[in-house]
Amino acid sequence: MPANKSSTARFEPASDQSLLIYFGGEAKKSRAKARPLQSQFTIQASEQVRKLLRLLELEPIAGVRNLHPAYCSLLVKFDAAKWRHEKLEQELRKYLVRLDRVRLPEPQQVEIPVCYGGEFGPDLEDVASTHGIRPQRVIELHSSATYLVYFLGFTPGFAYLGELPQALITPRLPTPRKKVPAGSVGIAGNQTGVYPFETPGGWRLLGRTPVSMFRTDREGLSLLSIGDRVRFVPIAREQFAELAKEEVQQPASLRNSGQAEGGPYMERANDLPGNSKLGQWRGKECA
Repeated sequence: MPANKSSTARFEPASDQSLLIYFGGEAKKSRAKARPLQSQFTIQASEQVRKLLRLLELEPIAGVRNLHPAYCSLLVKFDAAKWRHEKLEQELRKYLVRLDRVRLPEPQQVEIPVCYGGEFGPDLEDVASTHGIRPQRVIELHSSATYLVYFLGFTPGFAYLGELPQALITPRLPTPRKKVPAGSVGIAGNQTGVYPFETPGGWRLLGRTPVSMFRTDREGLSLLSIGDRVRFVPIAREQFAELAKEEVQQPASLRNSGQAEGGPYMERANDLPGNSKLGQWRGKECA
């Protein structure tokens, strides 16, 4: 008899009031190691995470306080006065056997304009040198892939995207920067992502986007949701300045919306006014 989703998931207490559910049978990975590759195996595990998250959002369990998805796992925080790990695991396994019947929304396709190089991408030259390629080739490779939003974390609105083209896989900086500007587009291991706010960070910076990844005046707050598909569009400095101005001037409430993973509202970079002009800047380096 083939194993069902309940039997292939692995449960592990994370604290006295939290429980981790791993999919795919992988052991917990050290933070010092590279994140999992976006292999079919990982994509399938990530889909199971999203399905369980979706089902728990639609049919919440009383006493479960928070749900935190990651690459191949879901952290379930609960009220220790109402649940013990063993009993909650039994309850969650009832959800797991139903995952094959869960329908996920069609993923949103998001384009994010990026001005590569120069002051916006201080690590572009070093990344190119590390791999023995030209900076323009780094831009071409980074903007050629379609990335999956595995989960959001680290800081509000920060989406972990994978995976980078093999030729761009690069370790984090040996020493993190004390300040990374908001909108910075970085890579680390086989991941890429955009810093929503100015914050310390150790990812290698290739460029910057004028689009706000997180806004308090936006319903849904974050530009990206788990399960979205993302592409980066190279733009020139002039277009960056124009889009940055429009980003500030246009209220988030007037922008188009889209449904993703239960999120009520998603602002899209490709809904920005003036985005029709992006085509003329495609493939150009900002520096």
